[in-house]
Amino acid sequence: MPSSDGNLAIVVVNYGSSALLLQNLAPLASELPGATVVVVDNFTDEAERDAVAALCAARDWFCEASPVNLGFGSGMNRGVARARAEGAAQYLLLNPDAALTAASTVRLLEAVRSDPLCAVAPSVFRPDGSLWFGGADLYLADGRIRSRARHDHSARTEPWLSGACIMLSAELWEAVGGFSDEYFLYWEDVDLSHRILRAGGRLEVSATATAVHAEGGTQGVNAGSTGAPKSELYYYYNIRNRLLFASRNLGPEELRAWKRTTLPVAWEVLLEGGRRQLLRSPRPLIAAARGVRDGLRIARRHRRTHSGGERS
Repeated sequence: MPSSDGNLAIVVVNYGSSALLLQNLAPLASELPGATVVVVDNFTDEAERDAVAALCAARDWFCEASPVNLGFGSGMNRGVARARAEGAAQYLLLNPDAALTAASTVRLLEAVRSDPLCAVAPSVFRPDGSLWFGGADLYLADGRIRSRARHDHSARTEPWLSGACIMLSAELWEAVGGFSDEYFLYWEDVDLSHRILRAGGRLEVSATATAVHAEGGTQGVNAGSTGAPKSELYYYYNIRNRLLFASRNLGPEELRAWKRTTLPVAWEVLLEGGRRQLLRSPRPLIAAARGVRDGLRIARRHRRTHSGGERS
């Protein structure tokens, strides 16, 4: 099997998800005995820390235990640093709530080995069989995100890959510097994809490699089907980090355009979880309002302290 030379590392960031590691990561790792496995455990409580440590010790996985919650991007950066120190040349970045077969992993690995400047993701399905990710576009005029199936050829877009499951080479990772530490959750994969493209890399969604992703499983949210309610963290960080991305990567006019569409886009993000949730509790609305507030603050702060920021 192509991974038997030990150059592949599987890197997972855990947050209260030791049961998911046992369910999803353990079967994959057992089928890829040559792969290095690194689990970064963002602290939740002592019981979870002990469970993750025991799981890693029993399977000869590397455990990177953080005393605090680093978030997804910073956690992945720490895990990849350990994988790199162990000599890995390709990294599979995988969510605890994503299940991938060894055969699909090998297909991703072969694609990256044939082109080290290509980052590749599988086609990702929900547990109910519906497509969760088959490629997506970022619309640069207003900061909306749509699936590739809804692509508008008249609009200015760029593709991005979901960080739920992505394979890339050490060469490409080092060229872009990994994830930005500023995002904590959500949009860090959009930012990484943007910087890969800017560095001359490619993004690809494999038609032959598939994964199953129960989105929200790491946050205790039932997201096994379309239209399921999302977490407050999902609403807050998706709305906030949209403007963080614009502040980091776009010019002043584009940033102003994204700011003008903040409220309608925030409403669209809320509706991803359905209207019924809004009748049950005000908490999703409060999370969204906080995301709008903090995103606009980031944009204002960026305007005062930068002259154009990190532009394309």
